[in-house]
Amino acid sequence: MTQLTHFNHAGDAHMVDVSTKAITQRTAITEGFIRMRPETLQLIIAGGHKKGDVLSIARIAGIMAVKKTADLVPLCHPLPITHVDISLTPDVELNRVRCQTTVKTMGQTGVEIESLCATQVVLLTIYDMCKSVDRGMVIDSVSVLEKMGGKSGHWQRTDNESAT
Repeated sequence: MTQLTHFNHAGDAHMVDVSTKAITQRTAITEGFIRMRPETLQLIIAGGHKKGDVLSIARIAGIMAVKKTADLVPLCHPLPITHVDISLTPDVELNRVRCQTTVKTMGQTGVEIESLCATQVVLLTIYDMCKSVDRGMVIDSVSVLEKMGGKSGHWQRTDNESAT
């Protein structure tokens, strides 16, 4: 059975020692969705929201979240982020916005948590900006799609993988 790495031999929480790990390029790609009423999505697409460009503001919030992840997740290492890309795609057939986040670093630990944090904050920002017109929006399916680098190498989600 695999051990949880954030607990020491005595069962106490601790920050994992990564000092002996090689510095390699690390990349993580995550995605998530926010579903909404068709009128809300059209308002976002048209840029007609009185608070401004919803998707641009959400993208900036996501970039800021990447840089603050270690302040939010207690045992997460602060990392020198080398790249963040946040793609926001409206899907009018399913009345949702898809967020895909890619985060890169040169470091001794991965950036999955930074990428997940950004995706969540992007979706929360969309919710916050649009809640006055649609309180029923739903954030869902936030997940890691792919990670590259480090000792464990390359991992990619397959269609049959899901939380059990």
